[in-house]
Amino acid sequence: MIDPISAIGAWLKALLLGWGWSPDLVTFVMSLLGSASVSLFALGLVIFTIWMERKLYARIQDRLGPNRIGPWGIFQTIPDMVKIFTKEYITPQGADKVVYNLAPILAVSAVLLIWAVIPFASTVVGTELNVGVLYIVAVGAIGTLSLIMAGWSSNNKYALLGGFRAVAQMVSYEVPMVLALLIPVLLSQTMGMNALVGKQNVWYIVVAPLAALLFFISSQAEIGRAPFDLLEAESELVAGYQTEYSGLKFGFFYVGEFVHAFTVSCLFATLFLGGWQGPGAEAYPILGTAYFLVKAFIVYFFVILLRITMPRLRIDQLLNFNWKFLTPLALVLLIVTAIVEKGILGYESVLSPANYLAVRTGIHFLANVLVAWGAFVWLRRTGPRRERKTVAEPRPVAMAPRKPDTGAA
Repeated sequence: MIDPISAIGAWLKALLLGWGWSPDLVTFVMSLLGSASVSLFALGLVIFTIWMERKLYARIQDRLGPNRIGPWGIFQTIPDMVKIFTKEYITPQGADKVVYNLAPILAVSAVLLIWAVIPFASTVVGTELNVGVLYIVAVGAIGTLSLIMAGWSSNNKYALLGGFRAVAQMVSYEVPMVLALLIPVLLSQTMGMNALVGKQNVWYIVVAPLAALLFFISSQAEIGRAPFDLLEAESELVAGYQTEYSGLKFGFFYVGEFVHAFTVSCLFATLFLGGWQGPGAEAYPILGTAYFLVKAFIVYFFVILLRITMPRLRIDQLLNFNWKFLTPLALVLLIVTAIVEKGILGYESVLSPANYLAVRTGIHFLANVLVAWGAFVWLRRTGPRRERKTVAEPRPVAMAPRKPDTGAA
């Protein structure tokens, strides 16, 4: 097995111990260096993802995009960063300064904490928690809290409305997202992220495609990107929760959004696309990391595509879509998956491993198709027809008769 990252870590640990450092201090320093390395990688990746997103927007809209600084404009993000660093910091009068200044820091920290449990390869992971999925859900709540803090502490009505929408939207969409997360946990019988990847002999996007779709949609609402960007809503709330932020404080929210978008792509690749799995991935961890990043960038492409092509929803449409459709659908899918998984467990000892895997995959896939078809039939019989009928046959309104024009002044 060739694992240069582990080799470098072992060499550095032996070096520090050779200098006479205590084992506890060496463990602390190694953990600190590991956390710093993952955080710097995630933040450095933002420079590339911002450029990638702007170029893709331009191609879809028949423009050139960044093309001046560096080859293909790849260094355009750097002067943008310098501009944000040199902007003036403005704190509104009457703001709660402690909460106001803490909110942008939490917005970035909450996303970086998720990276601690994402397995880049079989041996390259920050920390292997046996409750990694639960940890992701818990840490994600800190990001929601940061937006509420920003809106409440800014002493601005538009920012406060953006904070209220953060409560309504992000807390609501966390329900179907958690229910969708439980399906890979149920199929793999583990909450550890690396162990979950190892159990995907067949990618869970094939076993449970509807769960993957539910997770993708609800995660986009969680990060507040279009068409779910009601937290900002420039046309009605100026800039929402971040209206009163400027300079680097605004930049923290901006960076947090882009890091979170790619983090969601990494989570999707881990939970439903086999993570680092691929030919030779266990023998060559660098190859596993390459597989993982390729899968994450493919998902990120669809994240960008959704943002640039879909119009913004209204807040009532957003919440109705969640509570009246996504959440019931996720509950039904979770119950069906649990029943199917329990029903086919008895055939594990009867069939060969390959046959059992094929039968299990086929039955779960068919169950997902049936649930999706049932949801489609239910939608056809409820909302759309009623709304079309209301629009096609408006209720007549009685009008007072007009008086004849006599020509008198």
